[in-house]
Amino acid sequence: MSIRVLVADDHAAVRAGIVLILDGVDDIEVVGEAADGEQAVAMARELRPHVVLMDVRMPRLDGISATRELSGVCDVLILTTFDVDDYVFGALRAGAAGFLLKNTDADALVEAVRLVARGDGLISPGVTRRLIAAFADQAPRREPRPGPEILTPREREVLACVGRGLSNAEIARELDMAEATTKTHVSRVLNKLGLKSRVQAAIYYSEGA
Repeated sequence: MSIRVLVADDHAAVRAGIVLILDGVDDIEVVGEAADGEQAVAMARELRPHVVLMDVRMPRLDGISATRELSGVCDVLILTTFDVDDYVFGALRAGAAGFLLKNTDADALVEAVRLVARGDGLISPGVTRRLIAAFADQAPRREPRPGPEILTPREREVLACVGRGLSNAEIARELDMAEATTKTHVSRVLNKLGLKSRVQAAIYYSEGA
């Protein structure tokens, strides 16, 4: 089954370039294009893509607010030009499954879409690791979350692996269990801790869980 992708960016040329890359891949189908955040939310709710590629700075509704509205609807992969700043932190708090810079090459973009569609997050490459570290150091603490003691011993092991940036496949190998079982454990960890994404789980772990 093809991975259904919605591309949201207010620059028509950028959207066209992304669509050109993704449409050339057998297992990915671009199901729509949105020119602003409000349109992205409406189209995502109607089309139910697996992944939304979301720019941050867009008219009417910014990408961070749109990401927050799409929590539980689909996974959002932020694609933007920023370095470490409040946009990054806002995207993580809103529940983005990961993010990429717009200078990412075509192969890496395609693989990122596949990773997010499989339930993984983009938390291991260098820039993402630095952003997570900066978020943990700089972002203000919000309301207290449940402690790790509510997790089973196996779920705590899975959380530690997510915190180290391992994918589902890597966690399955390390903990000697099926990848489908790993995905189930990750989902349970997120639900129990009230987290929206693997990126938030990594931040939670880095803060001393």
